[in-house]
Amino acid sequence: MVSAGHDMMAVVATHTSTLVGRDGELTELLSWLGESPDTDGSRRAVTGVLLAGDAGVGKTRLLGEARERLALDGWRVVVGHCLDLGDTALPYLPFSEVLGQLAAEQPDAVAVVAGRHPALARLQPGRRVLAAEGSEGPGVDRSDLFEAVRGLLEEAAGDGLLLVVEDAHWADRSTRDLLTFLLTRRFAGPVAVVVSYRADDLHRRHPLRTQVAEWARLPGVRRMTLGPLAEDAVRLLIAELAPQGLGTAETHDIVDRAEGNAFFVEELTSAAAGPGRWVPADLADVLLVRLDRLDDHARQVVRTASVAGRKVSHELLAAVSGLEGPALDEGLRQAVEMNVLVPDGDRYAFRHALLGEAVYDDLLPGERVGLHDRFAAALSGTAVAGTAAELARHARLAHDLETALLASIRAGHDAVAVGGPDEAVHHFEQALALVADPRRRGDTAVDRAALVVALAEALTSSGRPHKAVALLTEELARLPADAPDAWRSRMLSARGYLLLITESEEEPSDLTAEAVRLAPEGDNAVRARALATHARVLVGYHRFEEAEEVGLEGLTMAERLQLTDLASDLVLTLTQARQTGPRAGLREALGEAVDAARRSGSVTAELRGHYLLGRSFQDHGEWDQAETAYRRAIDRAVEAGLPYAPFAFESRWFLAFQLVVRGEWDAALDLVAAAGDPPPIGRDMLAVFPLQVELARGLDVGDRLPSLRRHWADEGLIVIHSSALEMRVAGRRGDAEGVLTSYDDAVAILSRLWHPWFGARIRLAAVALDALAELAPEATGERRTWLLATADRLHADGHVVLDRSQGQASFWGPEGQAWAERLDAEHLRLRWLAGDPPSLADLLGAWRRTEALTEAFGDVHELARVRAVLAGVLRATGDVAAAREVAAAVRETALALGATPLLEQLGDLGEARERHGPGSVVLTPREQEILALVAAGRTNGEIGKQLFISTKTVSVHVSNILGKLGAASRTEAAAIARRDGLLG
Repeated sequence: MVSAGHDMMAVVATHTSTLVGRDGELTELLSWLGESPDTDGSRRAVTGVLLAGDAGVGKTRLLGEARERLALDGWRVVVGHCLDLGDTALPYLPFSEVLGQLAAEQPDAVAVVAGRHPALARLQPGRRVLAAEGSEGPGVDRSDLFEAVRGLLEEAAGDGLLLVVEDAHWADRSTRDLLTFLLTRRFAGPVAVVVSYRADDLHRRHPLRTQVAEWARLPGVRRMTLGPLAEDAVRLLIAELAPQGLGTAETHDIVDRAEGNAFFVEELTSAAAGPGRWVPADLADVLLVRLDRLDDHARQVVRTASVAGRKVSHELLAAVSGLEGPALDEGLRQAVEMNVLVPDGDRYAFRHALLGEAVYDDLLPGERVGLHDRFAAALSGTAVAGTAAELARHARLAHDLETALLASIRAGHDAVAVGGPDEAVHHFEQALALVADPRRRGDTAVDRAALVVALAEALTSSGRPHKAVALLTEELARLPADAPDAWRSRMLSARGYLLLITESEEEPSDLTAEAVRLAPEGDNAVRARALATHARVLVGYHRFEEAEEVGLEGLTMAERLQLTDLASDLVLTLTQARQTGPRAGLREALGEAVDAARRSGSVTAELRGHYLLGRSFQDHGEWDQAETAYRRAIDRAVEAGLPYAPFAFESRWFLAFQLVVRGEWDAALDLVAAAGDPPPIGRDMLAVFPLQVELARGLDVGDRLPSLRRHWADEGLIVIHSSALEMRVAGRRGDAEGVLTSYDDAVAILSRLWHPWFGARIRLAAVALDALAELAPEATGERRTWLLATADRLHADGHVVLDRSQGQASFWGPEGQAWAERLDAEHLRLRWLAGDPPSLADLLGAWRRTEALTEAFGDVHELARVRAVLAGVLRATGDVAAAREVAAAVRETALALGATPLLEQLGDLGEARERHGPGSVVLTPREQEILALVAAGRTNGEIGKQLFISTKTVSVHVSNILGKLGAASRTEAAAIARRDGLLG
């Protein structure tokens, strides 16, 4: 439909009446969502569908057709949009839109769920406005909010409910987290979720890229990618859009230039139907052709809307556009009729985001500034609702820097309150830039130190503490000599604590002590926080008596000032400071502190308490209790929107570590994948676990290890684990010098970060001896002499650590004891293999003790490695029966883990593989699926595409299958599977 003034465009339809070129995708989508019944009449449904495609390829059109089909079958469809609003991004925006739809259509259902989950009210569109000064209110509990959304969808489901979240490439982190929650939970009713996103927007570091990979691996989640339309489909689409027909040359040109993109086809076809007008190649010109056909009022409406973003309310347009009622209505009507804007409730949206961007870019600089100024003025008043983030954006682009500064600070605190640390970082960074902007001529008083610390805390909560340290270092250096002592105290205190958790070579306690000295005297928040931080740092350096004295002073002050979060944190610090008693007493005190933190709403203290409990259990080999504590920390952090915050991320790391140790490798890999896309240092910390598993399963990971060295100076855990991997890879390659280089480099770094005789040096020395021992049998002459001398040096290094730790019995838990014994055993083994043999009794005794201690520690793979060596020692002593018994245990573990190098090691020892009879092999469901495809002759690449997993992952599974079946090749594996009935 077009206006009478533009009937020359009547040959072009505003949209197609039929879906063109997507019948196959539509059928598959409906089948996944449960539209097609199975043979027993039940619905075949999935939890979610990920719909990807380039901008304009037809995702929304496909979903629109699916919505109509589902509606005919009794389904309710609700849609939420993620918007490209830059710094106006509001957490959970698409879910606010969905809540608004359901509130209008099913108010009773919304009321019922809101009664059970009060947090739901925070998503109501009417509540998400710019609050009055000082009325921000407490932060929302994300666990209740997530359960509320899930409960609302189930309550409103009826015969079926489809939640569609469009344009997820613009989703904020909080929205992505909520989608993860929904996709990982089974709904009680017929509810499905479809998430669409632009594949071409997912650049290498886009936050959604890793998230999509994580979602795609979830059970019940399918992935569909819309490619370009085929040429025949494009021609059919042109015929639909221009029923009167276009010339052959014009049609060919559209087919050629549109490249199968349905939106480009529509735009080019529309432009081609104009009187004597043909679109240029540039897409922006194509988009702006529509604007040229609007009258002055309509153009003014569209230009105003482009400054607002993709959506704008009628009230804002009326306040900003400068058009009176009738003129505004007429302009809107024409913009809608020409398909530039589309009505969406009481708001208007651009038909396509690219169109709004093109219109905005076409504005003159003065026009943009003037419109942003009018938006800021409207949002600053009381007549039009808006958010602090919106006000900040418009004021900044209008060069009203005073208003933008205050609004940015408020927007940052608003984001913190709803668990959006990344959004808070953005707003606080904008505010800090505005504070220093020389164009700001106002006299707005801003506590720069408070702003800097708020930004540092947001950076830390988002998993970027090293960036927070750099920020504080720079800001402290920039402080003028006459700056208030309280400012310097705040920043020194924050920097001192961050240096503690980032393993800096600086002395944090000096900084935090200076922060206390500079803090104002008397009861005040600055001093209370400085005392709390100093006490925590003192505990970190085991200066417990000082920590208790400082902590008690801080706790007394925090309680007088009613700083409940700070008081909860101090209780935990004091609990640590008094940890000299029995373990049971410490754990009971930590549990009480966690409960108190939860009651007070102090998420940071609660996370810290769970983590400390987990470490206490882990250090003593109490794995189940440690896992419980770590998972509570992880779950609570995810609920609070703080998955990469201190103690939350560490809990994930240590849980992954213990899962690897316990042989639960697939669970560990799932936990790593579920971390999403952490900051770079965190990414490398987690990367060590998949590399460990792959190396243990026989894959070559050497080419990926050097990149982990970029963060060796920042995180000791990366050093310990990646250097161990480097040494084992070098050993496999016969590179003895490479083994020693990795050991020496790791020791040099960790000696600077910690001290020269750190405990993990024993483990590193033992791993180095293990790698070198593998090379000893082939060594001759001088090489063998060098190996023996090197072995003596490594062994001596480890014993210096042991000697210096005498009297510190609590330091050596099961892990330390196992590696200390392993150090001696590996040294004797290398001597044995290099021609300087100890007595077989001493050698056997050392490896038997190592076996016992490693078993007590619970490291499944290392125990199998130890036993593989022990089997060889037993064979050398002539105890063939014992050797076979030990080798059988190794084989069982190797088959369960898919650790093919261990099977090869047994073969080298003369232990023939045993064939397994029908029914004795246990394959996981994924392995059975892959085995069937292997038997069908599919390559690893083909299997990966069919199952939506990487080729490397397929390769790992295939190696695991070969090991379990005892097969030497894919062909043999297929034959065994057919023989034993493993193909279903």
